[in-house]
Amino acid sequence: MLVIPAIDIKDGKCVRLRQGRMNDATVFSDDPVAMARRWVEAGARRLHIVDLNGAVAGKPVNAAAIQAILSAFPEMPVQVGGGIRDEDTIQAYLDMGVRYVILGTKAVNAPHFVSDVCTEFPGHIIVGLDAKDSKVAIDGWSKLSGHDVVDLAKKFQDDGVEAIIYTDIGRDGMMTGVNIEATVKLANAISIPVIASGGITNIDDIRRLCEVGEAGIVGAITGRAIYEGTLDFAAAQKLADEMTKTK
Repeated sequence: MLVIPAIDIKDGKCVRLRQGRMNDATVFSDDPVAMARRWVEAGARRLHIVDLNGAVAGKPVNAAAIQAILSAFPEMPVQVGGGIRDEDTIQAYLDMGVRYVILGTKAVNAPHFVSDVCTEFPGHIIVGLDAKDSKVAIDGWSKLSGHDVVDLAKKFQDDGVEAIIYTDIGRDGMMTGVNIEATVKLANAISIPVIASGGITNIDDIRRLCEVGEAGIVGAITGRAIYEGTLDFAAAQKLADEMTKTK
């Protein structure tokens, strides 16, 4: 189980949103590279970077900041999301050194696109499914689609995506605990890995995810908790490693 620090970039700064609201952002650092260094030095084995402006604009906005992180830590596996809507953007990020690109809105609005890019860029495509009451949200979480999370995840599994990132919007940034039940339900329904996101608050959330990890939950993305100090990142990864070994 990987504990994956989130670096959300808005206007070139490292921020966290509450429930995806762009007007409810807390700035944690003016220097995304310094923030990345903090987590790398604490033992992170993957970074999760989101271009928040890009998610709204539908195209990369903070690519320069992302490039700076990649240049500073060329060996670190990085997954990037936010505004990735075409093949050229995927190619540009992979050329930069990004390991995985995360598709969200485009995957929901144009499902054939996922199949195409999985063929074109095998091993590099992750789909993020952000849901509220089991329905998938799009456009920076501003709209709810009529699609069921499990149904879409099964389709993307068949297309060849590497993993599904599952976020419970109602809990994201709210420090209310991870939605274990919904995450396990999704993981049990598909055979590809699931990465949990949204609501992780403290070490107990990591423990609970590790306890159900055999369902296929391979990672947990955490943001506000590690920035506000309710979760010690190094301790969380240590616990995850210990619990994985004992299973």
